[in-house]
Amino acid sequence: MPLHESFWLLCLCVALIAWLYASVGHAGASGYIAVMSLCGIAASDIKPMALVLNVLVASIASIQFYRAGHFSWKLFWPFATAAVPMAFLGGRLSLPAPWLQWLLGIVLASSAVWFLRPTPEVEQTNPPSIGIALLVGAAIGFLAGLTGTGGGIYLTPVLLMMHWSKTKTASAVSAVFILLNSISGLAGLWSGGGAIPFDIWPLLISVFLGGSIGATLGSYRLPVRVVRFLLAVVLLVAATKLLFT
Repeated sequence: MPLHESFWLLCLCVALIAWLYASVGHAGASGYIAVMSLCGIAASDIKPMALVLNVLVASIASIQFYRAGHFSWKLFWPFATAAVPMAFLGGRLSLPAPWLQWLLGIVLASSAVWFLRPTPEVEQTNPPSIGIALLVGAAIGFLAGLTGTGGGIYLTPVLLMMHWSKTKTASAVSAVFILLNSISGLAGLWSGGGAIPFDIWPLLISVFLGGSIGATLGSYRLPVRVVRFLLAVVLLVAATKLLFT
């Protein structure tokens, strides 16, 4: 990746994005894509770079939320089982689909508004049936691979709005979900002839620092209402990127 005048600003931006996203169990791909586009990174490099950064930050968030005791294997596995192969398939495709971007952007913006409402944490959750979880996971996995994200920006709102999970459990499940989908999306991109960059170590260091701080705060320190507010901010960032990029 060639250095350019805004390179160090890019490093700062991705560190801040990693901090914000990791605090809610996400990895930041939608934010990385937005700032890399603004900084003039070649379009062919953006998707693989975002996925590589995603793998690192999702790994950090997964470890921290798991260690904090928020992860639920029972909730996680049906979504992931269907999502991973579909993320591989989506990663092989590169479709100019502005209508898809608009649709997803509107959905994410609506989800953000929903999270900004002063609603208390749900006390009783009702996880979906295995069949429903498989169908939802497959759809989200395909979108994740197609858009170069880990899918957490789609999974977390669904888990919370359907009352399938509490907030920090949703963050923990989404973190591991993002990790597996990002790896699968990278594999699909590589198998489809895409190039995986290996010269982005300054960005990797930046997101490692930002992601470590954010994941630690989100899993151990921040109250649920703050996590929900940060999640709304994350969704608005992602929606803005989809609607206006």
